[in-house]
Amino acid sequence: MTNTTENTTVDATEAAAVVDRYIAVWAVADASDRAKAVANLWSDHGIEYIEGQQYIGHAALTDRVAEAHEAFVANATYTATGGDDVAVHADIVTFTIRLDHAQGPDAGETAWSARVFLVLDADGRVREDYQLTVKPLAA
Repeated sequence: MTNTTENTTVDATEAAAVVDRYIAVWAVADASDRAKAVANLWSDHGIEYIEGQQYIGHAALTDRVAEAHEAFVANATYTATGGDDVAVHADIVTFTIRLDHAQGPDAGETAWSARVFLVLDADGRVREDYQLTVKPLAA
């Protein structure tokens, strides 16, 4: 991280590493490992906004990630993928995350996607996380 007097500036390599950690956190099965992954990704008071809800701090974010993991990834229905369209500006990182079908006739096809906007702190952890759904899951 290059720290300026007021803002953090993230380079492409740092942004890619954050995106890799972000996508990976949704697949962490072990609760202890998941809590560590959340703490390494989000700042202590990090906040995520999604679908009119907000999750503030490591405890809420860990619960949120665990819930999503159980609902979508643990049962091998979907895999979390994406991050192939990372864009960076100062302390903002944007990319698309997807839930792709993991098996069956639709394997590899995208079932859900969202555009993610991350605002990073000076330590390279997520201070603010906005997930804006692009393609909702089918009913």
